[in-house]
Amino acid sequence: MNRFMHQRGKRSMKLNNNDEQHKVVSLLGKNVVKATVFIVVSLFILGYLHFNDSADFKLITKINVPKFPNQCGAVQNQSHQVHVSQNLASRLNLNRSKQTTCPSYFRWIHEDLRPWKATGITRDMVEKAGRTAHFRLVIHGGKAYVKRYKKSIQTRADFTLWGILQLLRWYPGRLPDLELMFDADDRPIVRSDDFKGQNMDPPPLFRYCSDDASLDIVFPDWSFWGWAEINIEPWGKSLEAIKKGNNITQWKDRVAYAYWKGNPDVDPGRKDLLKCNVSEHEDWNTRLYIQDWDKESKEGFKNSNLENQCTHRYKIYIEGWAWSVSEKYIMACDSMTLYVKPRFYDFYIRGMMPLQHYWPIRDDSKCTSLKFAVHWGNTHVDKAREIGEVGSRFIREEVNMKYVYDYMFHLLNEYAKLLKFKPEFPSDAEEITPDSMGCPATERWRDFMAESMVISPSEELPCEMLPPYDRLALKEVLEKKANLTRQVELWEDQYFHDLTNKP
Repeated sequence: MNRFMHQRGKRSMKLNNNDEQHKVVSLLGKNVVKATVFIVVSLFILGYLHFNDSADFKLITKINVPKFPNQCGAVQNQSHQVHVSQNLASRLNLNRSKQTTCPSYFRWIHEDLRPWKATGITRDMVEKAGRTAHFRLVIHGGKAYVKRYKKSIQTRADFTLWGILQLLRWYPGRLPDLELMFDADDRPIVRSDDFKGQNMDPPPLFRYCSDDASLDIVFPDWSFWGWAEINIEPWGKSLEAIKKGNNITQWKDRVAYAYWKGNPDVDPGRKDLLKCNVSEHEDWNTRLYIQDWDKESKEGFKNSNLENQCTHRYKIYIEGWAWSVSEKYIMACDSMTLYVKPRFYDFYIRGMMPLQHYWPIRDDSKCTSLKFAVHWGNTHVDKAREIGEVGSRFIREEVNMKYVYDYMFHLLNEYAKLLKFKPEFPSDAEEITPDSMGCPATERWRDFMAESMVISPSEELPCEMLPPYDRLALKEVLEKKANLTRQVELWEDQYFHDLTNKP
């Protein structure tokens, strides 16, 4: 204060006695108090008016919005939950927004939880799921508690937990108490064949992907909140960057070949893909590049910006060791996605349809399949562009962060309904908060947490879930996908038959 007063005196007048200094300090103090009271009252009134659209709709508890990470060190021990009363949470914005219907892929939540529909989920089942889990998550009274068992690859588990914290802030007071096990490795391990006959108690294990032979419960992956190790920003920011990148090169001006860039060493299927690269002897209509992440890291990731990779009419998606995080970034590019037949699925791909959102590629004859796909696209330009745009629009509009949180919300709610025991957090579990996770983080890890932090509750209700598929409807969906894929394969076979028998 003395230094402040000295500088102020140099600009206007010099204060030569203590009485004058006390008067100024007193006056300043009163003004600060008045200003503070005014701001607090104004914010309260605005908050009240914002929510009080009806006479009996009252704001009972205040919403505590932190300014992470600026408060680290000062208030690191505060929980920083966004507190809203149960009454307010249950009626939030009923007058202000129309509830939307969830995208169709949300219906797979019912299918993923079907193995426990008849029996429910017992504590013994959950404990069995802990054999490979990286952490146990307990949500109790709107707060999150975690018991860690082992370290995940990179910071997958940390950013998954960070995402769950943001869900609690997005829909405060709306999640029930629950307890679950999460495995942050790649491939599913709960094999359905192991739980037939008398052994009918599969462990409910959450992870990022599954397959048709497994019962693992699919959950949004960590990269939606950022993949700091390879400098991929949180999904909301990445999506905006890719959207701008789409506008740099119009579809008709893009390179008329299929593009892929990635790490081929993670799976034999990707090494097989590299055989389809252009060479002196053959051109399979592809342009394939190896991504050296170690080199990229040393050079500051200057050659791996996602928004700079929307320059080709066709982009290839192929799995890695399991499903690949690259899927959503590839499909957001407005290019027609050439989707190599997958073994695994994430939470949203089951809502997509061949020839509508992507073009299916054979996994056992990649080169010829890719060559035909590009040929077809270049001779059916309008249709190829439409497939690319519809797929990209699906990613932008139905896999945005609002729907990611809605999917998590409905999955956890439906899961909690099946629990046959009262969730309890272990005595050695730790409560996790934005401060406890974000403040110790450094560099990109901390930046991405700050960028992806939910600052205030959603102004919309969660989307409305569609009912489960009945057996006939589900069969029709699966048959439609299979028939469309088969149609593409027939076109492909006919093309090469005509090519080889050309006079």
